[in-house]
Amino acid sequence: MTLYLHGLGHFHPENEITNRFLEELEIGTSDAWILERVGIRSRRTVLPLDYIRTTRNREPRAALEAALHDNASMACRAAAQALARAGIAREDVGLVIAGGSAADTASPAEACNVAHALELEVPAFDVVSACTSFLAQLHWLSCMDPARLPDFVLLAVPEGLTRTVDYGDRSAAVLWGDGAVAAVASTRVPGRARILDTSFASNPLHADKVAIPRLGHFRQQGRVVQAFAIRRTAQLFADLRERHAEGARRLHFVGHQANLRMLESVCRECGIPPERHHHNVELFGNTAAASAASVLSMEWEKWRDDDDVAVAAVGAGLSWSSCLVRFEAGS
Repeated sequence: MTLYLHGLGHFHPENEITNRFLEELEIGTSDAWILERVGIRSRRTVLPLDYIRTTRNREPRAALEAALHDNASMACRAAAQALARAGIAREDVGLVIAGGSAADTASPAEACNVAHALELEVPAFDVVSACTSFLAQLHWLSCMDPARLPDFVLLAVPEGLTRTVDYGDRSAAVLWGDGAVAAVASTRVPGRARILDTSFASNPLHADKVAIPRLGHFRQQGRVVQAFAIRRTAQLFADLRERHAEGARRLHFVGHQANLRMLESVCRECGIPPERHHHNVELFGNTAAASAASVLSMEWEKWRDDDDVAVAAVGAGLSWSSCLVRFEAGS
């Protein structure tokens, strides 16, 4: 397998849901309660704050109309940054792969909406596995025949999850934020980062543990899912470390940004020091499939040529996925 990353981009909408805002909704939560349990201080939303305040988003269908950004427009903003970092033009993209946790349309594919917004007349299809979608896209792209792929592929993961949140339910309201990530990848043209390893697996027997019904509210069995996430994430990191750790290189950890306390548990279990643990969940909440990749993107200019980044995610399905990103001189 040879797969390169040429550029990453991210976007978070302007409206901010602070812990103080959630306190004012009077749903039985507080800044101290939220920080103790999930370590999140704020999150971003595509919804107007007055809309959340007055409706508590009781009708997800109306949220689609109220949203200030749709998924395609968020993906376009992330894609613009990814393309600029990659140093290629929009017209150089020959394939668009997209997907996430809550698509704007059941049909067409989210990737078609993104390609349309970017004015690209190229093949476009979705790879969707909820919060593991970005890593699943990398995994399945790495399995494809390079001879049948274009030089550059755009991956896009827009997530407008706050549109699915019942803001009368504190367990969901404290978690979710909105955002998007895009990546320029290639199976043939060397780039700044090389994907050394990918994995993807799932256990559909537990598909009922996390769900977003069509035009319904997000729901999950929180304690069961968190225990599963900690266990699987720790195993994914340990497997990548065993296969790829090299003494001369610095191994970092970026996990699915479900909540900070969960990530801290993984770090304790795996012996990951704080300076090697990278996260943004405290400021942006759980942005689902965009979460781990947005951390990679936000630190894109900081990664050094001796950095390896182990990325691990878990999601509905239940699914789990990982990759090892290696930054190299001269790539």
